[in-house]
Amino acid sequence: MALRFDGRVAVITGGGRGLGRAYAQLLGSLGCKVVVNDNGSVIRGEGSDENPAQDVVDAIRAAGGEAIANTDSVATPEGGRAIIQSALDTWGRIDVLIHNAGNVRYGTIRELSDEDLNAVLDVHLKGAFHVVRAAMGPMCDAGYGRMVLTSSIGGVYGNKACVNYAMAKSGMIGLNNVIALEGEEFNVKSNVIVPAAVTRMADGLDTSQYPPMGPELVAPMVGWLAHENCSVSGEIYAAVAGRMTEMYIAETKGAYQPAWTVDDVDAKVGQIRDKTDPQIFGLHGHVDHLVYSFGMASGAEG
Repeated sequence: MALRFDGRVAVITGGGRGLGRAYAQLLGSLGCKVVVNDNGSVIRGEGSDENPAQDVVDAIRAAGGEAIANTDSVATPEGGRAIIQSALDTWGRIDVLIHNAGNVRYGTIRELSDEDLNAVLDVHLKGAFHVVRAAMGPMCDAGYGRMVLTSSIGGVYGNKACVNYAMAKSGMIGLNNVIALEGEEFNVKSNVIVPAAVTRMADGLDTSQYPPMGPELVAPMVGWLAHENCSVSGEIYAAVAGRMTEMYIAETKGAYQPAWTVDDVDAKVGQIRDKTDPQIFGLHGHVDHLVYSFGMASGAEG
């Protein structure tokens, strides 16, 4: 039986264009009631336009689904609360939150202005927190929730002249981990999507040699992470050009001795960096990292 979202309510930020639009239309076609949030701003995050969100709502309704538009900004606490409240006011619940809203302002570390730093952090990182904080209570109280946060290969691996974006997208990983830990006893799961698609965010890039990279190649992974069948939490998944993969943080086994000098580190850096038999700790890695390390200190190996 095909996976569906009948009876579920989803909020999708940045849902008016590109990837967000693909997510909204996919969930809407599978029976989900959707709040399409988008303030219609340009790539830099300036201006507003109610048409992108409404256009997606119209398309979902035309296909027989249910949706409403919301144009509040994720960049403020008040906006985040209003976005989530629109779902609660309309349908009395929120089951899914997909934070996809974003903007881009380029600049190297040396030249980036404070304004451009804050403008990107406010939408991507603080914006994620604003909507997550507003949704966490209702989800935990209901004993069910699915959150999907958007990171980037730039957040995982970095990208020149885009430090604000990289910082914000890296921050999604830490936020995701805490949601997963705090939501564990309430059946609230959270995961990160690292998408790559040719959308307006790729304006100015030479994509002529790219394989097919439409948003529709990312949406099914996001749909699964947003579904009740999603069995994982606190994890990171990437979708690019038809390839889907899990990304994860790992540690080398490392080296132990009861005291160190700088010369000792220099002598043993090869062992410290040896990636044979990596340790992957997962959701409870905060504790597992310490247990493993303490085990080495006491003469055990984990």
